[in-house]
Amino acid sequence: MAYTTINKSTDYFNTKLYTGTGSAPLNITGLDFQPDFNWTKNRSTAGGYSHNLCDVVRGTTKYIKSNSSNAEQTDSNNITSFNSDGYTLGFSTNGEHNVNGHTYASWNWKANGAGSANTDGDINSTVSANTTAGFSIVKYSGNSTSNQTIGHGLGSTPKMIIIKRLTNTNSWITYHSSLGATKMIFIDQTSTPTTSAAPFNNTSPTNSVFTVDGNGGYNPVNVSSNDYIAYCFAEKTGYSKFGSYTGNGNADGTFVYTGFKPAFIMLKNTETAGNNWVMIDNKRLGYNVDNNRIYADLSNAEDTTDVIDIVSNGFKHRFTGGTSNGSGDNYIYMAFAEAPLVGSNNVPCTAR
Repeated sequence: MAYTTINKSTDYFNTKLYTGTGSAPLNITGLDFQPDFNWTKNRSTAGGYSHNLCDVVRGTTKYIKSNSSNAEQTDSNNITSFNSDGYTLGFSTNGEHNVNGHTYASWNWKANGAGSANTDGDINSTVSANTTAGFSIVKYSGNSTSNQTIGHGLGSTPKMIIIKRLTNTNSWITYHSSLGATKMIFIDQTSTPTTSAAPFNNTSPTNSVFTVDGNGGYNPVNVSSNDYIAYCFAEKTGYSKFGSYTGNGNADGTFVYTGFKPAFIMLKNTETAGNNWVMIDNKRLGYNVDNNRIYADLSNAEDTTDVIDIVSNGFKHRFTGGTSNGSGDNYIYMAFAEAPLVGSNNVPCTAR
């Protein structure tokens, strides 16, 4: 059994659906924690509405886009405050978080507030770390030096690290333990993993640091006078899982065991180029097989194709396409729990 000390996953991760009002302020509540990392997407309206990623370490009004390599932007009407039970929005003129009648999905993680100085490693950083849930936000400035280590504050080894250069245009660099430190993959692209550069210096992270830059100033992860943000995830039994699977191209598809009922899944085909990053949660629409998908690398509205069943101990594929279940194709994924299969309170979760 997958016993865990995190019996209430919504203390650390929660999906919130809301409808824009076209006026400010719009208070988003009901999360039961301060969302230190917020990822929001307009789900209902076609027309090029980007993902907005905000966090407390970079501060209010600042955002980056998972579907774009653009530098960090500032909008005084984006998230204007992070609150104890949610966050407050201004009026969105760009359609990305608060237009009247538009519907939105926001995925929210709890770290540890605005962060503090971390001197582990070669490059000092500001780190907001939640060691219980295995999530930290790391902000650092590059120094154009090879083989540099940076503290992540987790006290356990990250399974996935997503890095974005804030001060200039570069793709999102992602480490996933199933790929190893010799490969990287881009969140904002449909490409497969590459070994053409060595942003992690071919060095796996440890329980205290991760390594950047094998090219003496590799722009996406370490160049002087540039700021970076890294989202670091360690695996916690019964709450989070970072792994891989092989698709079978069948509607009676591959089953992926997580040890919990998932609340959120993001996955990517690492075998065949041209396939998008798929995001699924337990709120849209919230019953099998209708679990709508959003693409992390696109500005499209959500896709209503039925692709998976969410079950008590993992997820089962019901789609034959290459985005999630191509025959013989390999995939990586990250998943967070709605409820553990069995918690430390010995209460089992149920199927949907």
